[in-house]
Amino acid sequence: MPSSLLWAVDVHGKVYTLSTASQYWELCRDASLEFKRLAAVKQCCWGIASDQQIYIYVHLNEVPIRYQEETFENQRWNPMDGFCDHLLPSDRWQWSDITGLKHQPLKEFKLASQHWEWESNWYVDENIGGEPTDKGGWTYAIDFPATYTKSKRWNSCVRRRRWIRYRRYKSCNTWAKIPSQNTGPLPDPFHDIAVGGWEITDEPLGHLSVWAVTVLGKVFYRENINDQNPEGSSWTEIQTVGEVVQIACGPCDLVCAVLWEGQLIMRKGLNRENPKGNSWQIIEPQNSGNGFVQVSVGVNVLWAVTRDRKMWFRRGVCSENPIGTGWICMNIEMMMVNVGLNDQVWGIGSEDRSIYFRQGVTPTEYSGKAWKVIVANRDQDRSSCASSATSLVSAGYFFGDEVRWPFQPSTSDVDFSLEMEGIAEGTENILETIERDGCPHNKDVASSCPESKCDAVTSVFENISFNDETSEKSPQPIFESTSAQSWLAGGRQALQDDAKLDDAHSGLSPVNLDLAETSSASAAAIYPFGIEEHYVTDEQSLWAWVSGGGCDIEAHTQLSWFNVQSGQTFSIQSFSSYPQQTVWRKQIVQQLIERSKREVDDFKHYEQAVEQSVWIKKGTMQWWRDGKPHKWTDVKVALEQFTGNDGKRDGIFFIYYTYNDEKKYLHLFLNEVTILVPIANEAKHSFAIYTPERTKQRWPIRLATVTEQDMYDWLAVLSLACFDSRGIHGPPSHQAIWSVTCKGDIFVSEPSPSLEATSHPMPSDQLYWRQIGGHLRMIECNNQGIVWGIGYDHTTWVYTGGHGGGFFQGLTGSTDNIYTQSDVMCVYIYENQRWNPLTGYSSRGLPTDRYMWSDASGLQECTKAHTKPPSQWTWVSDWYIDFNAPGGTDRNGWQFAADFPASYHGYKTMKDFVRRRRWARKCKTVTTGPWFEVAPIGLRDLSLIPSMSQSAGDQVALWAISTKGDVLCRMGVTKQNAMGVSWLHIGTDQPFVSVSIGTYYQVWAIAKDGSAFYRGSVSPQNSTGDCWYHIPSPSKQKLIQVSVGRTSVCAVDENGNLWFRQGISPSYPQGSVWKHVSTNVRKVSVGPLDQVWIVADKVQGSHSLSCGTVCHRLGVQPQEPIGSCWDYGIGGGWDYVTVRANSMDSSHSRVQSTPVQEPVKLPPTQNGTAGAKSIKSLVVEQHEPDGRAVKC
Repeated sequence: MPSSLLWAVDVHGKVYTLSTASQYWELCRDASLEFKRLAAVKQCCWGIASDQQIYIYVHLNEVPIRYQEETFENQRWNPMDGFCDHLLPSDRWQWSDITGLKHQPLKEFKLASQHWEWESNWYVDENIGGEPTDKGGWTYAIDFPATYTKSKRWNSCVRRRRWIRYRRYKSCNTWAKIPSQNTGPLPDPFHDIAVGGWEITDEPLGHLSVWAVTVLGKVFYRENINDQNPEGSSWTEIQTVGEVVQIACGPCDLVCAVLWEGQLIMRKGLNRENPKGNSWQIIEPQNSGNGFVQVSVGVNVLWAVTRDRKMWFRRGVCSENPIGTGWICMNIEMMMVNVGLNDQVWGIGSEDRSIYFRQGVTPTEYSGKAWKVIVANRDQDRSSCASSATSLVSAGYFFGDEVRWPFQPSTSDVDFSLEMEGIAEGTENILETIERDGCPHNKDVASSCPESKCDAVTSVFENISFNDETSEKSPQPIFESTSAQSWLAGGRQALQDDAKLDDAHSGLSPVNLDLAETSSASAAAIYPFGIEEHYVTDEQSLWAWVSGGGCDIEAHTQLSWFNVQSGQTFSIQSFSSYPQQTVWRKQIVQQLIERSKREVDDFKHYEQAVEQSVWIKKGTMQWWRDGKPHKWTDVKVALEQFTGNDGKRDGIFFIYYTYNDEKKYLHLFLNEVTILVPIANEAKHSFAIYTPERTKQRWPIRLATVTEQDMYDWLAVLSLACFDSRGIHGPPSHQAIWSVTCKGDIFVSEPSPSLEATSHPMPSDQLYWRQIGGHLRMIECNNQGIVWGIGYDHTTWVYTGGHGGGFFQGLTGSTDNIYTQSDVMCVYIYENQRWNPLTGYSSRGLPTDRYMWSDASGLQECTKAHTKPPSQWTWVSDWYIDFNAPGGTDRNGWQFAADFPASYHGYKTMKDFVRRRRWARKCKTVTTGPWFEVAPIGLRDLSLIPSMSQSAGDQVALWAISTKGDVLCRMGVTKQNAMGVSWLHIGTDQPFVSVSIGTYYQVWAIAKDGSAFYRGSVSPQNSTGDCWYHIPSPSKQKLIQVSVGRTSVCAVDENGNLWFRQGISPSYPQGSVWKHVSTNVRKVSVGPLDQVWIVADKVQGSHSLSCGTVCHRLGVQPQEPIGSCWDYGIGGGWDYVTVRANSMDSSHSRVQSTPVQEPVKLPPTQNGTAGAKSIKSLVVEQHEPDGRAVKC
């Protein structure tokens, strides 16, 4: 999880921030301002300064804040002048907004405040609905208003064109004063401020509700605050039932204020259509004589402070019941309280003015468990401590939590060098003692000298860091081995005598010297200072206000705020001015390594021991029968692993079942298994086992366990057994093919050189896929070993090179580079209604209708009460109406259609007899995997250049699309630094949804309106290119994804059609025309050799249709770039695949040069026969897939 900030103000008006990844308060440096109140969110912080005015602090982002100004130029045709500016009196303005009601000439557009600057001049938008217009950008219609087209017709009497200009917000990382009102009465001086409401609506993006209270008790609301306009536009006064002294706003629809009389008033009627609400409701205090003075609200909590400084918690607060049910008094006195993200609570003590954090706040226990004081120091305290540490180090002292092994201070470099030589001589006595008493290597007694003992010592000293990089990674002392401590204890006295270490010469005040057995024999470890009390400032931090609205903390988050800091940690390697300090340590390491090598060489003549054994694991499961009747059957299973004489391991998996009172069994050789994958099935904890034959049939072996843990245990054991059978160890290669299932599981396969052979290619159903820990929505890679992924919550992750995590934790050999990974996604259900003449739309449907609460298909009943989160996921929100359903919605979230199922739209017509609306609920999973988070920008798409050959230090091109539709280019991505350095924003006229970069830096992108764009002049020397070229999309089709290879460009539209761009050449890289290739395509990936892989829907199997099947295009060659037919790979349930790392040329494969004489065989059909006709597109019967089959 990326770090976030806790904001606070001290009694002197200074603003400080405390990062979740830090232990020190950082001063927000602006010496000219002193603040009284703060209200923070993730992207910014609002505050009231001593001048009673409101300021905003916007965090600097790599994506600039841009606001698009637009106006329309309107003209009418007349017989004399043609199209001109002479309009009819009833017409709209010559320069107007899109509705024509507002007059907007170019010269009247002014910057909103001094914090903005113009990014460019006015220019014409030459795009309409994803298609380019004629030169000049004019669109034509019969009259105002009407439907406009890009072509001029005989009856086109009016025309218009759109002018665009961008302004950029420039006042980031500084306090910017919010401008006063330009019109109307100016608000009074402000007294309090609150920020929230970002979850009320997502239109526009980044919406915030800012509420403010003046010194006269009036309440104002700031209009039009969003990501593109962080300071808003104007203040609107909100009428109240009394004089307000303080106000609070939560992330959703809770707004509460405190009246002068001590009562609370809760705002009612807040929703996405009216974020300001419509009325107030009074909440009385527990004791009428002890009113409230301060309040704070979250999503489902309300905390308040009374006049006697008592803390109170309101029970039962939620969106449906914002006033709650009753009060609970907390046994603590606070000056103020603040509720932040995830309903976490902070407060300031009334006596000590310290900041407290409420521990134990969870979705099941909103009141928490205990208060804990934050003891983090301020950054000036760290400065003074660091300077004191420098002086101590210059004297030659090294401190731990207690002073250990202090070295005698030297007055010159010569004395220091002599001291180090003495230490080195002392270490020789240790080695002699170890060799004489601890580990004799005489051949006669070799059996009594275990190698592990010597190796332990060697490994201990090999871990000593000799450079800054490893020192920074080791926050604790290195020497922890008990054996090393016991061996070094015998030589400690000799070391002390020879090195002339004298405790009396330390010159320090009495300190407890610890020379116990746990002391380290080397000063090479990293030690924190343990005597910071003598150097830090004596001034206690007195706080006046705290805001946690931008501090993202969860119940399991580990914070370092609650421990007394022991000063700044440092490494001995940082003192480069004394290179003599490392001499004696290097001597120890070198001598121990040489001795270990001598001992290992003595045993080389022994024969290697080979274990020949059989290992069996048994259990009970349920098996989905292959034959009719298809049902779950109780079976017994057994995994038998054995080791051959050659040391190789193999195994067989048995399934024992009874059919018609006859005992039978199935068996699978593990070296024939191609994939083990969990199935997205809520009713059963099930997984599927594929072999090449069962992949052809789209009918794997499906097994279910009683518990979820049993399923993952079996998956881990079977996967590791398959690894042993195939000899797979370590991380994937740089040429690997990566894929993601519809559940977010990550799989990788090692391609064969013959996979892309022109003749006799390797069938893709024979590829072995193994699972990698983690959870992603999409993944991209290249042949430099750089792999990036995006989660369902748009968080970006980079591959660290490991191969463990997930359910492999503790079972596989890879524990390095494994990190905690979290993801958040939405679960959707649909509320369906039918119209009837008596009641209108109601939940009473026809007998043949779908369930009134169902999934998207209508075949499964899904209600709010009985819908559970997926396996290993937990709910993190309540059900809410989703207004972003495909096709649009009305103001209440409904979509209308003529009947079930049909094409839905967001408006009602006379022919619409049914309607539905989508409900969503967020859930979260926490897992582990070889993935490291790339913060802070969320992405929706990315593309790595599929480089054919590059040196390790060359920069790798990476392009991405942010969640807001911005096009980004990642700078500094190399093989050594896969994460890169920073993002560079590429300007566009509209939001984009997809991007891809080819082998020769061809950058293609898809805009939100479905049109394609080509970026010109991109090269290694000009990584961002010059300009965008508009490419028309296929006729009446809206593109949603694009992939670029060496010379091929493929795209997918919203109807599942796959398109190939023809006519691409070096002189004309935009191509000429789109050619249709196939249907029922979900995703496409074009590799560096122009190989084409897709994820296809509705692929015919032996029993049913299969959704989410990975397919490989055969016959792709320069003379026929679109190939000839499809080869089916993995069965159903896949959502993404990328082959952009596979640059293995088929010329490396030993294949025959004879052409293919036989077409690709199809899987057996339902009647058992096999097809022999080549498929040129995935066109199949449009009937519903079997609900019991493995599917998304």
